[in-house]
Amino acid sequence: MDKIKQFRLEVADNIRSLSKDTELRKQSFDWLRAAGKHRYSYNFEWMGRPIIQFPQDMIAMQEIIWRTRPDLIIETGIAHGGSLVFYASMLELTGQGTVIGIDIDIREHNRREIEMHPMYHRIEMIEGSSIDPDIVQLVHEKAGNHKSIMVILDSNHTHAHVASEIQAYSHLVSPGNYMVVFDTAIEYMDPGSFPDRPWDIGNNPMTAVREFLQNNSDFSVDEQIEAKLLITVAPGGYLIRNPA
Repeated sequence: MDKIKQFRLEVADNIRSLSKDTELRKQSFDWLRAAGKHRYSYNFEWMGRPIIQFPQDMIAMQEIIWRTRPDLIIETGIAHGGSLVFYASMLELTGQGTVIGIDIDIREHNRREIEMHPMYHRIEMIEGSSIDPDIVQLVHEKAGNHKSIMVILDSNHTHAHVASEIQAYSHLVSPGNYMVVFDTAIEYMDPGSFPDRPWDIGNNPMTAVREFLQNNSDFSVDEQIEAKLLITVAPGGYLIRNPA
């Protein structure tokens, strides 16, 4: 057997084994809850910009981008711009594509740093609510000429907002590509873990994803990603659009 094929089969066996280890999955969620109390996701940067993501999820994202080769990535939520720069750098490696970032408040110091970044030539920023009809229409117009589109939802994490984002952008996702809904892990955190935020258990991206999947057969959860990561802020949030 070809050595590369053999290695990939061994990895697939590893992932299947992990998917069946319920105790390890529980331990991963225990770790997630404990690390969340220390704002673990704030510890990392990508090419000089704070990324506010788990490194494990970023490994998964680069695998997806390298495999699917989108020529447009739409991300809601910008913050410090680290994830925008990350996706732009991946598109730079594939040799094609643009990242559109949408945020209701792009703070001036963050905008300045993003615009000065070497990856900015692959980034476009839009200030406004991701569910504002005018913003949605603008993004749809910009998406019109692209052949392979990926969507990432990571802004306001309430059920209502994420559900509206899904409704607005899910059908832009190309068959075989992904809509990644971050912070579904809120559903598994301790109650009251976000006292200064409007989301909590029962009102978060996970509840919006569950509702969406109950009424939509175009997408399915890529369970292999969660199985191999174990530690992720997006359990059940890696949604692949089924081939046409």
